[in-house]
Amino acid sequence: MHQVLAPKAQYVCPMHAHIKKDHEGTCPICGMDLVKSVASENTNTPSISVSGDMQQALAIKVSPVKRQTLWQYVKTTGIAKYDERTIHHQHARVSGWIEKLAVSSIGEQIKQGQLLYQLYSPELITAQDDFLLTLNTYEKNPSSRKYAELLEKSRTRLLLLGISPKQIQQLQKQKQSQFLVNYYAKQAGVIKALNVREGMYIEPKTEVLAIASTDDIWVVADIYDANQPWLTTGITARVKPVTTAGDTRIGKVEYLYPDQDPVTRSSRVRIVFESGSLPLKHNALVDVELLGGAKHHVLTMPQHALIQTGTDNRVIVKTSDNTFEARDVTTGLKRKGLVEVLYGVKEGEQVVVSGQFLLDSESSLRGGLERLSSAHQH
Repeated sequence: MHQVLAPKAQYVCPMHAHIKKDHEGTCPICGMDLVKSVASENTNTPSISVSGDMQQALAIKVSPVKRQTLWQYVKTTGIAKYDERTIHHQHARVSGWIEKLAVSSIGEQIKQGQLLYQLYSPELITAQDDFLLTLNTYEKNPSSRKYAELLEKSRTRLLLLGISPKQIQQLQKQKQSQFLVNYYAKQAGVIKALNVREGMYIEPKTEVLAIASTDDIWVVADIYDANQPWLTTGITARVKPVTTAGDTRIGKVEYLYPDQDPVTRSSRVRIVFESGSLPLKHNALVDVELLGGAKHHVLTMPQHALIQTGTDNRVIVKTSDNTFEARDVTTGLKRKGLVEVLYGVKEGEQVVVSGQFLLDSESSLRGGLERLSSAHQH
């Protein structure tokens, strides 16, 4: 069997790696000068030599492999909402007519204790009259335990019908029933729902209005299946308004909703902020970034240094000023342009992040020639 020598120095087109000659010249396709390429003696890791001038012409750039913290990361959008736990639904608890409506529209700012509406209700008038009758009887017999208990029950009835303690005190002082009973806001906030107008007849089941507190704001974001396994309450969330130039605010995921959208297969998470720290309008769109499952002190490199073939991953490593070699690598977590390296390169080594595909093509062809030569020798 004839012995075939290992390939000697060749001249290769940097743009068309299949153009090879054993002497200097130009590429017949693009006209570029051929570059001298020398095979490595190590057939397992074929290397190629590229001069500094040619590296500059090909815009070859490298980046160091280094250790750092890598986070699980997902970017999505969310909707700002009122804190649903603070929404107060106002019901009159009696039947009657709205004689005066002191608020005009949804979204109106309300102060605590502000007049909301006046109600004419025969049931309320009867309850007030019963209280005054019991009060009169008790005042004539202040030592009677029976009348004291009746008076307390009559007072409790008024409280349960929505009459405030302050209004009961005024009624007790004036000893005169009010035909129009005032209803006041129990908390500050904004009108979230307004279901009545002046003159309307209402019943206990009628929700007159709803007031949402603005002390806190919720951001509810959609998260898809692939990112759900590592989601937990307490992970860091970054939120920034989409339509304004507001600053990013850092918060925590407070709640993971148990349901899943049957169409999009997404679930929701809730992030809570004090409204002063994140001034947002109800239903405003926001950008959301979630960070969790941190892996500390892991070996990383830029993700675009990877050459993915479908069966394995490779990188091009710069081993000296003018020498490069291809390496198989095993990767782990990939987040925000970085990839965790489990095997194949060491901390401090330089991987090619620009021009690596040209070098990989040359390295692959070189490796094939060396393997062919080795097979003939044996």
